[in-house]
Amino acid sequence: MELFFLFILVVLMAGALASGFPVAFALPGSAIVAIGLAALTGEIFAGNPDAYFSQGSPVNWLTAGTTNLRGIYWEVERDTLIAIPLFVFMGIMLQRSKIAEDLLVAMAQLFGPIRGGLGISVVFVGALLAATTGIVGATVVAMGLISLPAMLRNNYSHSLATGTIAASGTLGQIIPPSIVLIILADQLANAVDQAGMLRKSEYKVATGDFSLPSEFGVISTSAGDMFMGALLPGLVLVALYMIYILVASYLNPKLAPAVAYEGNYDRGFLVRVLLALLPPLTLIFIVLGSIITGIATVNQAGAIGAAGALVMAGYRLYDGHRGAFYPAIMALTSLIGILVVINVFTVNVNDIKTTDDVIGITLAAIAVFFFSVSLLWSGYRTLRIENTMQEVMMETAKTSSLVFIILLGAAMLTAAFRAFGGEELVRDFLTSLPGGFWAQFIIVMTVIFVLGFFLDFIEIAVVVVPIVAPILLADPSANITAVWLGVMIGLNIQTSFLTPPFGFALFYLRGVAPAVVRTISMYKGVIPFIALQLLALVIVGGFPQLVNYLPNRLSLTAETSPPPKNPRLQMCIENYVGVQFTDNDAAIRAAIADARAWDLSMVPEKTAKTLTGSIAAANGSFEAISAAHEATANLRTAAIDYQPLQRVARKIERNIKQLEATLKVDNKELNRLRRRQGENDPTVIALAEEIAETTAAKEAAVASLPAGWAASSKAFQGLILAEKKARMVYRRTVDNAYQPIGKFVDTLKSADGLAALRDDVVALDKVIAGGDAKAIQAAVKAVEKTIGTVKESSTVRSAVAKIRRVVRGKKPNFEKAEKAYNQAIATLDREVSWRAAARDSLLPSVQAYDAAIKDTIGLRLQNKLPKHVALYLAKCTAGHRDISIYF
Repeated sequence: MELFFLFILVVLMAGALASGFPVAFALPGSAIVAIGLAALTGEIFAGNPDAYFSQGSPVNWLTAGTTNLRGIYWEVERDTLIAIPLFVFMGIMLQRSKIAEDLLVAMAQLFGPIRGGLGISVVFVGALLAATTGIVGATVVAMGLISLPAMLRNNYSHSLATGTIAASGTLGQIIPPSIVLIILADQLANAVDQAGMLRKSEYKVATGDFSLPSEFGVISTSAGDMFMGALLPGLVLVALYMIYILVASYLNPKLAPAVAYEGNYDRGFLVRVLLALLPPLTLIFIVLGSIITGIATVNQAGAIGAAGALVMAGYRLYDGHRGAFYPAIMALTSLIGILVVINVFTVNVNDIKTTDDVIGITLAAIAVFFFSVSLLWSGYRTLRIENTMQEVMMETAKTSSLVFIILLGAAMLTAAFRAFGGEELVRDFLTSLPGGFWAQFIIVMTVIFVLGFFLDFIEIAVVVVPIVAPILLADPSANITAVWLGVMIGLNIQTSFLTPPFGFALFYLRGVAPAVVRTISMYKGVIPFIALQLLALVIVGGFPQLVNYLPNRLSLTAETSPPPKNPRLQMCIENYVGVQFTDNDAAIRAAIADARAWDLSMVPEKTAKTLTGSIAAANGSFEAISAAHEATANLRTAAIDYQPLQRVARKIERNIKQLEATLKVDNKELNRLRRRQGENDPTVIALAEEIAETTAAKEAAVASLPAGWAASSKAFQGLILAEKKARMVYRRTVDNAYQPIGKFVDTLKSADGLAALRDDVVALDKVIAGGDAKAIQAAVKAVEKTIGTVKESSTVRSAVAKIRRVVRGKKPNFEKAEKAYNQAIATLDREVSWRAAARDSLLPSVQAYDAAIKDTIGLRLQNKLPKHVALYLAKCTAGHRDISIYF
């Protein structure tokens, strides 16, 4: 019966969407009707409203809906969606400010004289508008009104002209900032949590371990990661469009003839081009640049973009009037002033200590004041001229509300889909396909592509993604990142704007195209561009580095980058160290040999022994890394024969687990029915027969496990343990090799610092002589705190602390305190003496040794990744690594 109500749910949703019923109400309405019917039927025929639910009950579904409502509107942590109204405002404001018109005219004049030049200018402007507005309808309409007549007048092919405009207008869905990417980031964040639970469960079943190693976890995403990940694929798509237009125009000049510019390419023309190009390029640089450099989050970048759009609209709408650029000049000057101030002064209102701090705060406040004035001035202009501000705010509110209502409705629909067992049905179908992950992925992409013929991008993103994304993300054989999956889905969804019969870009263009352009010509025109989008999908699918590299680079080079000890980075770090050992073997070994020759006679025996051990460990790190790499090579060699056997066995084992779960539920139900209805009841007999069949199926599945699977699995697990042990040995070796060196450098550098504290320690003698236990304890505590500011001073600090301990309690022993004081002075003098002597003779050599090994042997213990190592790791981690052999 669960499948019956699942069928009703799907039919209701499809029927409502096909009939033109608003999406915002079709999605939750279908869920409410299906849930209500299932609960009512269960109550009537089974006496239990939960009877026909595969998971949970109507109450659970209602709770899930409430949770999603709270998650979208009230949870402070879930702030990704805040960026949507900000970027929508930015896009609509720029569209109303006629920036697109200026760009199209200037670019058409610039590129027109070459074959296909008008088409290339449309693509170029489409890409720029995508990176500023991201509003498909506005972009297509603007380019259709301005470029299409010019292209038709100059004998451009109707198909090529309309296809170019429609396809270029859709670039806003993949080139950041994009609403699609923000919605996908939000949906994938939830999908990652579910995928993590699925992968953890699979790991537990396969290995028996309850905890999943963090390096095998599912890699999440954010809106910022999605923006960075989509940037290069978006540029690839732009390049494909331009190459196609150029090639087509040169193979058949009649398709896109050259258009001569009647004016002169003089200084005036250059000024016009720069005035058209610089504002949107500046906005792109500020919005995306602030995200890339880590200055701003996506939400903050959205606010920056909205403010920038307001300033641009302020001068563009006032074009031709005196003082049109005054607000923009004021805003730009204020921003430059703010940048100068924060680079020259420390601007922190919570830490004002000097006159310079006050000056910096004052100057920053003045700059912010004038920037605020420029925003208010620009906003006043947009409010006065053509009622622009009110119209933009209304459109922003409508679009944002539509998105949020659809998100809530989709959450209710998805919860109903899960309640009827739809998610398990989809998972079982996908995992049963031959061909593993890629078969599943191609099926999902095909379904999304077909749905694009009928559904809008928002519906696909919020209905399909929550169902299929956890299944694809959980697969350890591909081990894909959420950002890669999001960009792939985004590229695929982009085709929904072009695919007839419901391609929205075609509708927008049809509305502004002249009657001479036939609809069939528009359909023909978009076919090559749909093929190019699919080609881009194949390119990005084959080279995930195009997506993953920029987010990884941004993460690993940021101030808040993960430390080198992060488990996810260890495999690539060890590959890097292996390469460095090979390339710089002689230099590193020579540094180790020099360290062995150090004269440690003046160093305390314990410290000397530790240093000698660390140098020996450094010498052993070469052998340790070779053993780790050899263990990995052995594992990969064995995996060639093991993996096909593993896939078959794991599939059978999953089936066995499902059968066992079914038997558990059925046996529980059978016992309940026997108590209520007796042994001879037909329902009891039928269920007992079903249990017998399930038991037989389980026994058959157990018998079908490949011969020798247990032995093969045990042997392979031994190789996995060997690899794990070899890598742990290497990591302990290099840590033991470098940690004492860093401490020894700090110890030698602390000689003068300790010497400077001698007077403070000597002053304790008078306090002790005074015989006041409380005064002694207070004075000693103060000295301890001062000593603690010096690195590697624990020996001296412990000696001083002993003074306080002997005067503590009801019977303070001042004689022992005096003795402890003398010991503390002796300890301090001894430490200062050997540290100063060792510093003078050894410090340069130790620092040279540290510099020689810190980026290899000492890499794991650095506070932050060196930039060149971070760039190597960004490239190394950009690919997808098959980890299924560990499951």
